[in-house]
Amino acid sequence: MSNTSAQGGKEYGKLVQEKEKKLKDINQSYLDDDDYKDEENLEEQLEAFMKKFIELDRNNNGELDMQDVKYMLEKLGHAKTHLEVKKMIGEVDSRGEGTINYPDFLVMMLGKKNSVLKRYIYYLFGQMA
Repeated sequence: MSNTSAQGGKEYGKLVQEKEKKLKDINQSYLDDDDYKDEENLEEQLEAFMKKFIELDRNNNGELDMQDVKYMLEKLGHAKTHLEVKKMIGEVDSRGEGTINYPDFLVMMLGKKNSVLKRYIYYLFGQMA
C-alpha cells in the first residue's frame, strides 16, 4: 500500500499526523516571529488557514497543485481555464514550481498584497472575508 493512498489505514493516518505536525511547526514559527506580533487573532487565523489548506490539498502531498485549485474554483462555481489557474498559482508560488506550499499559502493569506486566489479562499471562509 502506498503512503499517499487515500484509502485509510495506519500508514495513511501516520502520514496525516506527520503533515499536521509540519504545518503546526510552521504556524508556530509565525507565532514566534516579531513581524506578526501585532496581527490580530493570529493563532486562530493560523489554525483556520491550516485546516483550509489541508482541506484543499486533496492528494495530501503538502502542496496545492493545479488540480487542487481548479477543483476548489469549480466547487465555488467559478471554473477557470488551465492558463487562468496557472496564473493564479504563479502569483503566489515563490519557488516557481507551479504549486503552492504551506509557507507560500500563509504569505498569501497574511500578506497585504491581494491576489485573485486569496479572494476566492476568503470567499470559501465566508464570515472571514
